[in-house]
Amino acid sequence: MIPLSVPSLKGNELKYVSKCIKTEWISSSGKFVKIFEDRIASYLGAKHAIACINGTSALQVSLRILGVLPDDEIIVPTITFIAPINAIIYNNAKPIFMDCDEFYNIDASKTIEFIKQCTIFKKKFTYNKKTGKRISAIIPVHVWGNAVDLDKLILICKQRNITILEDASESFGTKYTKGKLKNKYAGTIGKIGCLSFNGNKIITTGGGGMILTNDRKIAKRARYLIDQAKDDGFKYIHNDIGYNFRLTNIQAAIGIAQLEKFKDFIKKKKLIHNFYKKNIFASGLNISKTPSYAQNNYWLNILSLDLKTLGNKALKKIINKLKKNRIDTRPVWLPNHMQKKFKFFQRYKILKANKIINASLCLPSSINLKKKELTKIVKVLND
Repeated sequence: MIPLSVPSLKGNELKYVSKCIKTEWISSSGKFVKIFEDRIASYLGAKHAIACINGTSALQVSLRILGVLPDDEIIVPTITFIAPINAIIYNNAKPIFMDCDEFYNIDASKTIEFIKQCTIFKKKFTYNKKTGKRISAIIPVHVWGNAVDLDKLILICKQRNITILEDASESFGTKYTKGKLKNKYAGTIGKIGCLSFNGNKIITTGGGGMILTNDRKIAKRARYLIDQAKDDGFKYIHNDIGYNFRLTNIQAAIGIAQLEKFKDFIKKKKLIHNFYKKNIFASGLNISKTPSYAQNNYWLNILSLDLKTLGNKALKKIINKLKKNRIDTRPVWLPNHMQKKFKFFQRYKILKANKIINASLCLPSSINLKKKELTKIVKVLND
């Protein structure tokens, strides 16, 4: 089976993990965690990076640090992995779902329209006209490695005191190349940014996440909360409710080795993307576009189907055909406003997201993909 997205572990991973085992520093203390944090921060140009167990925990803690209160509302895209929605619920807040743009990201223009027409600003906060609840934050998610059009959102969020918490779980290394955000990396623009190092991401620690910020107080608070809110580690005094969310030394060791190969990973990801673009020529099939205002990390390639040409049942047929040829694929996520537990939360003019779920397919994009495997995938699609 040609897998969808698996890690490449051909660098110094074993060497560094062996050092952890030999020194017996395998848990959440050890030198590799600090090294990994420092190197991530240095690469992205962030002042602080705080490692934790996964991207979801990073989002959960970040919302709490930003002062999200029970019954607050958070603007969030409907097209995203469920993690940011769950993080909102963990904080007893409520999501407001937004439509997607042509790059599957939150529709910035429609979000601005919602803020202008459906909210009111009073006493330094933005309130939802429909519910009367405070809208305290927005979580733009950079999906597939595509950078969100944050240029459009930053000004109004600043004017309305809506804090930006970036979910850059899929976009480590994606960099803006135009506009006011030129040369800034996804995840470093909002008050806080969050990364994921899950096994399917562009670099992995097996599991793991990172909180990014330029605010020293936020960084200090994050470290405190992920370490069980420990005020005195010797006497076991805890003056707040914390979490056991620290990354292990073994995981950080893997991450350091992955980061050493990251430039090679980006090059290979781009080659895979360009191969698909150049060689898929069947009528009605195209590789989804990426934003022109950013340098993409090409984490995952999305096949876009023209259903007018192929028919409404095309997606299922293509999935089955690829499966018979031992090629792993998956449709895009079911939009979160359609999920059983989230159906009754507010949504705003969602149109595009409802259509793309039957016209989009995630293609194998592993760094380990061989040319013969790519050729096979393309041949099956073109046939």
